[in-house]
Amino acid sequence: MPDRRAENHLYRLFSFPEPLQTIRSALYRGDVVHQRHRPKKHHLRYRVFSLLIDLDELETLGKTMRFFGHNRFSLFSVHDRDHGSLDGGSLKNWAIKELEKAGLGADTGRIEMLCYPRILGYVFNPLTVYFCYHRNGNLSAILYEVCNTFKERFTYIIRVNGNERPVRQSAEKQFYVSPFIPMECVYHFSITPPQERVSVRINETDEEGPLLYAAFSGKKCALSDRSLLKAFFCYPLMTVKIIAGIHLEAVRLLIKGVPLYKHKPAGTRADSTVATGPRTPR
Repeated sequence: MPDRRAENHLYRLFSFPEPLQTIRSALYRGDVVHQRHRPKKHHLRYRVFSLLIDLDELETLGKTMRFFGHNRFSLFSVHDRDHGSLDGGSLKNWAIKELEKAGLGADTGRIEMLCYPRILGYVFNPLTVYFCYHRNGNLSAILYEVCNTFKERFTYIIRVNGNERPVRQSAEKQFYVSPFIPMECVYHFSITPPQERVSVRINETDEEGPLLYAAFSGKKCALSDRSLLKAFFCYPLMTVKIIAGIHLEAVRLLIKGVPLYKHKPAGTRADSTVATGPRTPR
């Protein structure tokens, strides 16, 4: 990927006026970092961007933007069938039903989805995060939608208690993600909800202690046709590179001799649970 000076140059180059400015949806430019602690140390860092989509704005964005489509092909797009129950139904309705499992559906306000978009029709989202708010604007829950390369997905529904920032939550691992990570693990989340910056930090532990650290941290940009076009050139074919990077890092781990854990097919392609784990990391 281009360095930061080249990225900034491209952002200045594409400076044509853009009339559309969304109210809450945004684009976040940043970095994904993984740091494995055991049994072999392994580190990676990739520059990426994510879209924060207010689900109430999704349909309007798809109709009014030139380079963004909703449930249709475009330079960038979000398809309902890529998320949630995978049936192509409303993502907002799906999220509300998930919140009802935690007793939160009746007081739902806006829901914001942090994800990678399709680029030229292709996407792979290892993790999609839904920030769910009460009608009074307070954060009520976070949904962590995890997807593996076997086209299975699992959503952890975790209530937010209080106004502590960053939000700290935990969940026992219940879904196969990587052939290099055992199932007997716990996720410890540290989340800075989206404002001028957003961050999603995950410490994965097993009975021996810290095993893997993964994080995304990004800076907010307005979501517009102009910013999307700039992102297309600054992060060329990003979603293809994500899946290619996953396989490249797998080869590197194999070379290092990291043991493999066999995949057992999930009972259903899309499942979820209300997680009530401890909030303090080990």
